[in-house]
Amino acid sequence: MFNEKVHVMDHPLVSHKLTIMRDKSTSVKDFRELVSEIGMLITYEATRDLPLTDKEIETPICKTTMPTLAGKKFAVVPILRAGLGLVDGVLRMVPSARVGHIGMYRDEETLQPHVYFAKMPTDIAERDIIIVDPMLATGGSAVEAITEMKKRGCKNIKLMVLVAAPEGIKAVQDAHDDVHIYCGAVDEGLNERGYIVPGLGDAGDRIFGTK
Repeated sequence: MFNEKVHVMDHPLVSHKLTIMRDKSTSVKDFRELVSEIGMLITYEATRDLPLTDKEIETPICKTTMPTLAGKKFAVVPILRAGLGLVDGVLRMVPSARVGHIGMYRDEETLQPHVYFAKMPTDIAERDIIIVDPMLATGGSAVEAITEMKKRGCKNIKLMVLVAAPEGIKAVQDAHDDVHIYCGAVDEGLNERGYIVPGLGDAGDRIFGTK
């Protein structure tokens, strides 16, 4: 259905945790923790291509040469505000990563997203980027966020979400066919209000308890 740039997590832990998140009775505390935990698991897969180099160390037994991260620069960029929920999980896996932020609002007439805030590390163009947002619904915000990062000179960009709709994946692929998408699950589609079905509701409200 999708090309090789779409990576859906086929893992029991991700499926199990997503099911708990989808349950409307799950508490804000548990929902927030699960967002971070699934973020860690997807980061594991999304960073599979990080380059390695050799390092000489001394174990309790002997000297040896072992692989270590090559130190390539890396940044995570959450789409505000719900994307903030995924940052901690990424940083627990890659503690040295820098963090940028993109804030957007949706035009009430055109329904198109517009960037109102963007704060990035000064060397962002030299870094590999993972844009994070819990939901990929229509794809409008993700497309705009990727466009914003490309304007800043970023070349290696990935998108990481918990749940995606086919419509959102198609929108991102049509606009940015070079971007790899990592998601916990692909759901059936969107309802008339643009919410993912079955989805998990408004991720921002459920993360921050603002429902």
